[in-house]
Amino acid sequence: MTRLALLVNLARVSISLDLGTNGMWAFFERLLDSSMFSPHGICLLWEPELIWLHVTTDAVIAVSYFSIPVALSIFVSKRRDVDFGWIFWAFAIFIMACGFTHVLAIVTLWVPVYGIEGIIKALTAAASIVTAAMLWPLLPKLLALPSPSQLRRAEVALAQEGMHRREAEDMLRQSQKMEAIGQLTGGVAHDFNNLLTIISGNLEIAERGLHSWGDATRERLTRVIANAANGAQRAAMLTHRLLAFARRQTLDPRLTNVNQLLAGMSDFFRRTLGENIDLEIVGGAGLWQVEVDPSQMEATILNLVVNAKDAMAGKGKLTIETSNAFVDERYSQQNADIPVGQYVQIAVSDTGSGMSRDVREKAFDPFFTTKQPGHGTGLGLSQVYGFVKQSGGHVKIYSEVGEGTTIKVYLPRTHVSASITREIDVPVVGSLGSETVLVVEDEADVRSYLVETLQDLNYRVREAPDGAVALALFDSDPFRIDLLLTDIVMPGMNGRQLADELLHRQPSLKVLFMTGYSRNAIVHQGRLDPGVSLLQKPLTQVILATKIRDILDRP
Repeated sequence: MTRLALLVNLARVSISLDLGTNGMWAFFERLLDSSMFSPHGICLLWEPELIWLHVTTDAVIAVSYFSIPVALSIFVSKRRDVDFGWIFWAFAIFIMACGFTHVLAIVTLWVPVYGIEGIIKALTAAASIVTAAMLWPLLPKLLALPSPSQLRRAEVALAQEGMHRREAEDMLRQSQKMEAIGQLTGGVAHDFNNLLTIISGNLEIAERGLHSWGDATRERLTRVIANAANGAQRAAMLTHRLLAFARRQTLDPRLTNVNQLLAGMSDFFRRTLGENIDLEIVGGAGLWQVEVDPSQMEATILNLVVNAKDAMAGKGKLTIETSNAFVDERYSQQNADIPVGQYVQIAVSDTGSGMSRDVREKAFDPFFTTKQPGHGTGLGLSQVYGFVKQSGGHVKIYSEVGEGTTIKVYLPRTHVSASITREIDVPVVGSLGSETVLVVEDEADVRSYLVETLQDLNYRVREAPDGAVALALFDSDPFRIDLLLTDIVMPGMNGRQLADELLHRQPSLKVLFMTGYSRNAIVHQGRLDPGVSLLQKPLTQVILATKIRDILDRP
């Protein structure tokens, strides 16, 4: 009985499904059946004007609707970073469905497929409901997006913030510059006060000793004058280092083979380093020539050696290596002060304590030192920096605490062929008494020293405090001048202008310039103009006599 009832129920369900399926299929058949309907054109009485008005307007609307989803899809696919991109796709589907309704409006003018048109409208209604359902919750977020006026205000605020930041950076740089200048000024004042104390103190002792002359006094005067001279030499060295850092020293560049220069200094380096530091010099094969001032180059390498010695605390290994190097575009971009090209590289490496980042950043600052007071001036690396920059090169420090330090110097290659020259020792001699030197110096004490020194060398000397007086002296009573010895930087007419004026009057005149700081009268980019002879102050009798004799004896 139970099995019979189950079979009856299954039969009823099957009949119901068949009836439902058949009913639904019959519904769609009736919906799609257009045989009982008339086309929409009949309602317009087939008036051509009305027909084509509807066709044209519906076609234009349909094309416009179809173009909007295309534009939206291109925009969203190209701008994947746009927020709420999905809403654009939903709106595109909705607008596409709207376009199809207008296409069917044209079709139904002649073909009464109102069922299909109804289905399309139903789908359009569903798409509009879905789009609206997604859009309304999104509205608060859309309203939170900044408006164009807000964006303009934000842009103005950012511009003002950028301006304030640049002003703050400028103030910071100015503060750092003033700090460096203050450090430099304090260091100069400190060292010069010590040097002036040595000079003035010993001269004071010498002056007192003159009033009690005797053998003991003579020995004492000899000693204190030697101390004063030593202090003056140290002061001169200090000014040379400052000029080197400021890139204002006058260079006399010559073709130089760095390997040969290092070979000539190797014994001196070993004596400087001592027995507990191993020195290895590795000269690169086929090393290119450089055009530098050899004496300043020697001083630069010596500074690096002494700095490395101090870093190793008297024990370790120092390696000096030379090689040819090419600076490429990438390295040049990372280090803006060195152009692309060929360079000679000098690498000085030590096994010392190394440098921290803060120390590396300040290593080239004048008077900066990590040594104990009294164990260094802090000018060694700053002199290296100034000389290398003035020579058109580049210097870089590679160091880590506890890993040692490597300082690499890059000097530009020169393609000029080196000429073989032989240095000749010139004896220090004066004049036979027939040569006249015109001394022009605005500093009275310096001029007095020069006049007295030249007279001791048996030269006939005429003197003037400036260029205008020198020209007036010559024009009032013309006399033969064998050599013009003139300072460069003077009030009014400078030394170069004076020399040009006198050369017009006496073309055979020979000229020797002096300077403590040459500026640009005879020096450009730190190099002497061709054919110019120059002496750096301070001067000694030996230096002065040798240079004058060398110039006067030239053909």
